[in-house]
Parts: sequence; structure tokens; C-alpha cells
Amino acid sequence: MKNNFRDAGLVVSIIALLISAAVMLIFTYNSSLQAFCVFAPILCITGGFTIAKLVSVTRKNFQYFARIDNEIDRMERVSMNYMPIGIAIVDSGSRLVWFNKDFSERFSDEAVYGNSIEIITKLPLEKLLGKEGYYEIKYKSNYYKVYADSPEEKDAKDVFIIYFLDITRVRVLETEQRMSRPVVMIFVIDSYEELFGGSSESETARVTVRIDKILEDFISSTNGILRKYNRERFWAVVEERYVRAMIDDKMKILDQVREIQVNDRFSVTLSIGVGRTAKTIAESEEFARQALDMALGRGGDQAAIKNENGFEFYGGISKGVERHTKVKTRIIANSLIEAIEQADDVYIMGHRSSDFDAVGAAVGLAGAIRRFGKNSYAVIDKQTTLSMQLYNYIYEKEKAYLFINASEAKENFGENSLLIVVDTHNPAIVDVPELLERASKVVVIDHHRKMINYIDKASIFHHEPYASSASEMVTELLQYFGDAGKISSVQAEALLAGITLDTKNFTLRTGVRTFEAAAFLRKLGADTVNVKMLFANSVDCYKQKSELVSSAVIYRNCAIAVANKTGQDIRIAAPQAADELLGVSDVKASFVIAKMSGDEIALNCRSLGGLNVQLIAEALGGGGHQTMAGAQFRDTTTEDVLTRLKDAIDKYYNSLNNT
Repeated sequence: MKNNFRDAGLVVSIIALLISAAVMLIFTYNSSLQAFCVFAPILCITGGFTIAKLVSVTRKNFQYFARIDNEIDRMERVSMNYMPIGIAIVDSGSRLVWFNKDFSERFSDEAVYGNSIEIITKLPLEKLLGKEGYYEIKYKSNYYKVYADSPEEKDAKDVFIIYFLDITRVRVLETEQRMSRPVVMIFVIDSYEELFGGSSESETARVTVRIDKILEDFISSTNGILRKYNRERFWAVVEERYVRAMIDDKMKILDQVREIQVNDRFSVTLSIGVGRTAKTIAESEEFARQALDMALGRGGDQAAIKNENGFEFYGGISKGVERHTKVKTRIIANSLIEAIEQADDVYIMGHRSSDFDAVGAAVGLAGAIRRFGKNSYAVIDKQTTLSMQLYNYIYEKEKAYLFINASEAKENFGENSLLIVVDTHNPAIVDVPELLERASKVVVIDHHRKMINYIDKASIFHHEPYASSASEMVTELLQYFGDAGKISSVQAEALLAGITLDTKNFTLRTGVRTFEAAAFLRKLGADTVNVKMLFANSVDCYKQKSELVSSAVIYRNCAIAVANKTGQDIRIAAPQAADELLGVSDVKASFVIAKMSGDEIALNCRSLGGLNVQLIAEALGGGGHQTMAGAQFRDTTTEDVLTRLKDAIDKYYNSLNNT
């Protein structure tokens, strides 16, 4: 009520002041001095009273609003102090000047006035005040979303408020969701027919029961399920958390199964495909199938894990069991004949720096395809090939235009031309990449263990990692070509030279089918003496090989030699030196680093099976077999390659020690 009376008095005073002023102006205008003298004092009194009243009301209103503002500030401080999130105020030097109760409880060790906020956030204040919005930090076992006020003018404030929102429950739920994600696993017993083909029913039952028991125990340690598809294939679903434990354990199940023997002769091996990081179970199964194909393509006895970032591999330390059946070869041969008949012409090429195996396989196929009445050519780059002896021998003996250089091949290659790639499935190292890019019809024939980067556009992908060489695979295909497979003796010698090279004179990776292929070529007229003469070297080449062998150093049971010379001879001497170094006692593997023409450096890797050089070569960007592999480098030095090689050898031994 007091406020109402006070406001009403102020209004009456203002009205009286206005009336007095109006009357005085009227009489003044009419030149009435008496009226002016009467109303002037009244106007002054009324004006003074009005001003005094106005000052009084204004002062009391300011006091009222000040009390309201203080009350609001007090309520804000109380609210901030008891808010369920951490709040801290820091100065421009990142020092704590105030923090609420929640902050004090959560960061009790660091909640000291004057301490730097960066001790907790591990981030500079300027970054917290940036435009990124917020940052996530971990303090002890909790996760926090940290954000701060960001004034438009930094100098306008000396203190800043920083908020700490606890998101630990969200992260725990996310982690649980991720760790409980279902993962499909497919298990396959490698070479089932070959393992149990000559076994009795009781022996087969004994071994398969042991395998079943190992797999059941393996899955029962998780909360997953296991189902048996057929006698050699199993399907399982487990949670992501258990797959991580399997990876940390280096897939020990591979070692457990490998201890089982059939008829005390062959060790049982498993191939495992695992599909991780898939969005659905169906996608995980597709990933698992792709991973299994990769594991089988690399020779089996290993686990391949496919995720959104690519593949990971574990195991793969044993030699594969040779397949005795040729059903797959017959099917591939029929499909290849159909593709040849539908094409206008055929071009066959191998890998860059082609060796006897690549050139021999190309020559053998080109000769057979010509007997179908199709123009076929073996594409060869005479500037980089390592097989000029074989090239000159075939050209001298037959005078046949089986060969075509890269430039002519690119010029003549048409839309309906068929491209056959032999002795490699890696698109990065084919002899003429332009042909592969242009080809719409591609066939791949290769024996190297499958790499992540492979030719995926091939309509026919004949991949047999158990074969000794691409020349052996081509020889087997020729046996299903009918009369077209009866190639000339010179072409047969080219194939035999390829087999001889990759088997090191039939000492490595030779099986029954290898000798059967050699016998077939011998029947076609291949002369072993002529083949032997193809491997003869010049005196200079022999000297370079001897220099490399004599300069080798031993590093962790590995013989390593480095050649900085370039030229055609070093291309031949380097791999031969690697083979020669295997004869040194206590040497498990040999490596020769050779500088080729230009900026290219080649690494030749060899072993007798005691050390898997394929894994070392893959770590350096190459690939191959357990006993023979390689890698190529550009824009680097031999010293750098040597350092990287030693690191790869160290990692290989460390992985063995951790298994």
C-alpha cells in the first residue's frame, strides 16, 4: 500500500506542476504581471516537490531491484554449487578460482584452488575455448564430456566457466553393446579327402571325434554356439569380447588341432574365417566366408579375420597338404576353353621382372591356344625380364611369333580380347598394368599364397597354393585341352624350366602332381639337358653371385646380402645367391637385397621351411610362399630396406615367442 500511495503522490505532484506551468504561461502571454507573481512561487514549490518525490521513488526502486538482483545471484551460486555436474571457474592462466561440490567430489585429488585445470583435462585452456564444441576426457575410471563458455571477445573476460558432464554410463553401455556384438566364425578341416582318403573308418572316427571335442571345448569357454555343417565344416557365433580374447591368445586352437595326427603321418590343420565389425549377422557371415577364402588361398592352417579395415592373419606355419584330386583342374580347363573360344585373341602375361615360371607358363598356354585356331601372344618386356635365355632359346628354335612386347600388346588389345595373368594375382606387379585396366575378360592362374590385394575382376580365378609353380598348373590344364594340349617339345621345355626353377631342381614344394606334370612334359618331348643349359650363367653373373654369397652376414639365423650394383646380371645373380646361401650351416633363411635399374630395389627371400619367409615379405609389402617370397621397393635406399628387413625379422621371431 505504501508503494501505491507513494506512486499516487508522485502523479498528483506532476499534474499540479503541469497545471501551474500552463496557467503561468497563459497569464504571461496576456502580460499579466500580477498573475505571474502569484503562480511563479507556486510553480517553484510544485516543481521542487515533484523532483524530490521523483528522486525518492527512483532511489527506492533501485534499492528494490538491487535486493532482487542479490537474491538471484545468491540463488545462482547455490544452484551452481549443488548442480549434479562438475563446474569449475578458472582464470586466464588456467588456474582454479572456484569449483562446485560435484567437481570437488569427482576430482578430489586435483580440486585445489590455484591448481591448473590442465592437470585434469590434459588440454590447454585455449583448446577448450575453441570452436570445436566439447572434448571427451578420461579421469581415472570415469569419462567426461568437457566444454566451456566461449566469449566472442577473449579479453572481455578474466574468468571462464568449464563444465564436466559425466558420460561414464553411456560409454559403458556403448562398450557393452560393442563387446556383445555377434561374430560369425567358420571352421574347415584342411584337405579332408587327402587326410582321410587312405584311413580306416575307426581311424577317421577317432580323429574327427578329437577335432569335434577341441572345437566344442573352444566354443564352450564362450557363451557362443557351435554347429557342424558337414564332416569337415563347422559354423559358430560368439560375442566380440571372446573373439578379442582369441586374438590375444594367438588362436591357440590352431596349435591344438595341429597336434592331432592321422595314421601317425599327417598333422590335421584348420582354416578359420572370422567376420568382425559387421552391422548384421548376415554381413558377419559374408565377412567370415571372405576371410575363409583368404585363409584357404594362403595355404590353410591359419585364421583370417576380416573387419572394416581389412584382414588380419594368425598361424600359417605348416606346409599345406597336396591335393590329389584333379576335379577342380578339369572344371577350370573347360571354363578356360569356353572363354578362349569366345574371345577374338588372347594375351598372356606374368609379373614384372618375369622369371622362367612366368614366361614358361605364358609360352605353354600361348602354344596350346594357337592350336585352337586363336591368335595368342606371350607378353614380355625384354628390358626387365629375367628370362632372356629362355626367350632367345624359343625364338631360335621355333621362329614362331609367340612373343609380343608391351607397346604392341597395348596397341592391338581390343574390347573382345582375353587377358590371362600367370604366376601372380597381385595387380600392382603385373608386367603391363595398362592391359589389366583395359581388359573386360580376365583369367588368373597362380600358385602364390593369396594376398589381400588381388585381381578381383577375374572371371576365372584358378588359384592353387599347393602347386609348385604356375607352369605345373598350366601343364595340368593342358592335359584337359585334348589335341590342343599337345604342344611342341620346345614349349614343353619352357614349362619344365619353370617347374625346375620354382622347385629348385625338384627339391622344394614337390608333390606327386609335380612329378606327374614333369612326366607329361617329358612325354611331349621336353629334354632335361636343354632345360639344364637354360640355367647356365655368364662368367660375370657367376662372379656377382659369388660376391654376394661372400659378403653375406648372419642375423638371427638369417643370411643377408646387399648388392648395390645394377644391370641384367644382378637380376639373375641375386635370386641365385639367395638359393646358394641356404647351403650355409645353421641358416634358416636367406635374403638378398639388390638394386635394379632405375630406382627399383628387389628383395629375394628363401628358406627350406624352418622359417616362413612369406610372413616377412608380407610385412614389407610383398608376398609369396613359405619357402620363396619377395618384395619390391621404390624411392628408397638399400640401407633403408636392410633396416626394415631386420625389423621384420625381429617382429617375426617375437610373434613366435608370443604364441
